[in-house]
Amino acid sequence: MSNSSLQGLSLALPLNSFGNVLMFLFSVSLAFSIIFLNMSVCVSILLNRALRSENRFMYMLSTCFSDICTGVSYYYVGVLDVKDNFDSPTRTYLVAPIFLGLSYMAILAAQADRYHAVVSPFQYLRRMTRNRTVMVICGYWLYAFLIVAVNNLVPLGVARKIMSIATFVGNIFTVIIMIGLNIRLFIIAKFQLEKEPPSVERDTKRSSVYLILVVAMFFLMTWLPLLCHVIVCNLSGSVCFTFKNEGTDPMRILPRVNAALTPILYICGCSPLRATLLTKVWRPCCRRR
Repeated sequence: MSNSSLQGLSLALPLNSFGNVLMFLFSVSLAFSIIFLNMSVCVSILLNRALRSENRFMYMLSTCFSDICTGVSYYYVGVLDVKDNFDSPTRTYLVAPIFLGLSYMAILAAQADRYHAVVSPFQYLRRMTRNRTVMVICGYWLYAFLIVAVNNLVPLGVARKIMSIATFVGNIFTVIIMIGLNIRLFIIAKFQLEKEPPSVERDTKRSSVYLILVVAMFFLMTWLPLLCHVIVCNLSGSVCFTFKNEGTDPMRILPRVNAALTPILYICGCSPLRATLLTKVWRPCCRRR
């Protein structure tokens, strides 16, 4: 292995100062937290057949699985001294960032699913069966990796143009859709569901809407700085990658923080999931130890 390769696989920050040690510990702890929390939620959903029968938990499963891959990849793109852009010799060929994109698409799909379920409950039950929900999830996973394949097969200049245009357009539409759907869902949760007579179904709808609203709010808080930065860079034509690597770029750390926050929100906001996690996952593991 050449000296340049060894240098590329060194730590992002040399452990020669207290601040660098703290950043290293933060990066490792963040990656571990993402993997541990999302793995806990994944196992809980897989162990509970009742949870797997509901569409919202299938989107949770998709989100958590993509975030597990995000946590694993962060040990490489965040802890080590690598550049994950098109012309870097240590790039991941868009594999690492696509897992963040999959989490991004899963939260959008889950929000659209909850909107459809609350606004048109009878049509939703007919249209969105469990099999169709799985097809939707598989569809955006295939779409994401198709983008990866296309960008790795075309010339570098073409790949940059494709990603630049797709990211720019996607970010603008995402911000508009996320904010619009959040406002609409809040109105539904606040006024329309309160008019329905008290029932278990109404409470389930309300809790699922509030949960996806909170998840989407944290999603926007952690993603908006990066989305706005990319939009501004595309409009101005300037270089967006100004930091040493993704583990030193605060705008790219925030989406990883969201990957650790999302399973915490799922656990706190969903009592069936929390009960399964405590009784079937964490407690048996503690007893074995």
